[in-house]
Order: sequence, then C-alpha cells, then structure tokens
Amino acid sequence: MLRLIFGIFIILHGLVHMLYFGQSQKLFELQEGMTWPDGSWAFSGLLGNATTRSIAGILLVTIAFILVIGGIGVFGKWALWRSIVIGGSLLSSIAYLLLWNGKMQRLDNQGLIGILVNLAILFVLLVLNWPRFET
Repeated sequence: MLRLIFGIFIILHGLVHMLYFGQSQKLFELQEGMTWPDGSWAFSGLLGNATTRSIAGILLVTIAFILVIGGIGVFGKWALWRSIVIGGSLLSSIAYLLLWNGKMQRLDNQGLIGILVNLAILFVLLVLNWPRFET
C-alpha cells in the first residue's frame, strides 16, 4: 500500500510541472495576473522573457517526464527508481530557483511550494533512507 501511495504522489508531483508548463507558455494563467517565469533573475535580463519561457517549457516537460518515470519505477520495483526521483527533484528545485524573479513576494507563484515538496522528497529519500520497499 505504501508503494502505491508513494508512486502516485511522485507521479502527481511530476504532473503538476505540466501546469507550470502551461503557465510558462502562456496557454493559461494559474492565477490572475501571474507572469511567471517572466522576469527570471537568471535568464530574463540576458535572454529576454520569450527565450526564458522556452527554457522553462523545456525544463518543465523534462522534469515532469523524469518524475512520472520515477513514479512508474516505484510501481515496477525498478532498481533505479530512487535515483530517478532524486534527480528529478533536484532538477526541479534548480529550475524553480533559476526561474524565480528574485523578489520575496508571491513566492507561492514562483515555485516555492514545489521546492518545499522537493526538499521533503529529498529528505525522506536521502536522510531518512525511506521508504524501503521490499522487492
């Protein structure tokens, strides 16, 4: 049962990145007036917002794919599921930090909740070395 819950959680966490993909490509607004990832401290000044949105889109689809594969790996009892989920969580956190606008306002619209989820996943997997599923 724990394997099922954990695998579903990882897959859903991956799919949430597709919502941010839609936001980044201006397909819809997750919240009215939300402009993320425009104004990214790392990319927008150098590359402009259009290129920043393209970079964000590529990163977010890649992260979603990695995390969904990691969640499937939990179900399939793959030996590498843990490494896949760790890699996806790290990449996700790095992406949101780079795409952040550098301001301390509206952090929930800048990926802070996703970073906190990633940190929780990394803490559980790396520090607690849990969950240990029987193969």
